Amino acid sequence: MSMASRVFGRTGVPVSEIGFGAWAIGGTWGEVSEADAKAALHAALDAGVDFIDTADVYGDGRSERIIGEVIAARGGERPFVATKLGRRLDPHLAEGYTAQAMEGFVDRSLKNLGTDTLDLVQLHCPPTEVYYRPEVFGALDDLVSRGKIRRYGVSVEKVEEGLKAIEYDNVDSVQIIYNMFRQRPAELFLPEARRRHKAVIARVPLASGLLTGKMLPDTDFAPDDHRHFNRDGAAFDKGETFAGVPYDVALEAVEALRLLLPAEAVMAQVALRWILMQEAVTVVIPGAKTPEQANSNAAASGLPVLPEDLMAGVREIYETRIRPHVHHRW
Repeated sequence: MSMASRVFGRTGVPVSEIGFGAWAIGGTWGEVSEADAKAALHAALDAGVDFIDTADVYGDGRSERIIGEVIAARGGERPFVATKLGRRLDPHLAEGYTAQAMEGFVDRSLKNLGTDTLDLVQLHCPPTEVYYRPEVFGALDDLVSRGKIRRYGVSVEKVEEGLKAIEYDNVDSVQIIYNMFRQRPAELFLPEARRRHKAVIARVPLASGLLTGKMLPDTDFAPDDHRHFNRDGAAFDKGETFAGVPYDVALEAVEALRLLLPAEAVMAQVALRWILMQEAVTVVIPGAKTPEQANSNAAASGLPVLPEDLMAGVREIYETRIRPHVHHRW
């Protein structure tokens, strides 16, 4: 299986263009056994994936611990592991992003992942005010100078937050929702990130599974699955669930997308390849609960360039069906 790489911003480090999003193996995506989680991660790594994205709150550290155990068991060259901090704050306020608190979160992640230095730490969708506090980024600079983290970035909810974050010279990456149902980043943010040589991590690439084409109006989600309890933002920003698109509207758009694809096409792979058509994107991070899902995701790297008529069709579906629900929110 062929896996292409892209350079991670100004760092010069090559990473696989398909990564592994490790939220689902941590929690709030329904039950995933530890054995299945490890099998999915092993499959991704075997397929050439060498970029893993996680966070300290995914399963209250479960995701990080599973990743650390898998890496230790495999030995050899370590993949690039990105984690996040900040969402453990309660209440989650800008004032909580102190140097002491952030170092405590970093120390916990170091232990969970079984390493001496974190490859990348991202502020985990902090309050917008945090981006206007240079002292927060100064504290991260200090952690870099002391060797606890190699580099840092941010994970944002809004395009405007991403644009503000990349004004800081030492912010190496921005993680942002970008998919067929969330196209606004391509207008201004992605070109500016590329101009500034910032890495871009595209998250929620399949719109919480909608863009697999496998969901139905009566699809049942477990009570602990955020697709059951967060459609209106009850637990966190609703843009993280189904990309913020109303479920019935999204299902109709998926059927319109299906008509654009050859009969043998795997919709999820096309959705991932669509994101990779954007040169400013460094790595896309679909999740996987099984080895089969991990292998299918990785295979998207080998798809040919999408034809212009397909790209135009996706754009039209977004403009006519999706844009009114999401474009000016995020």
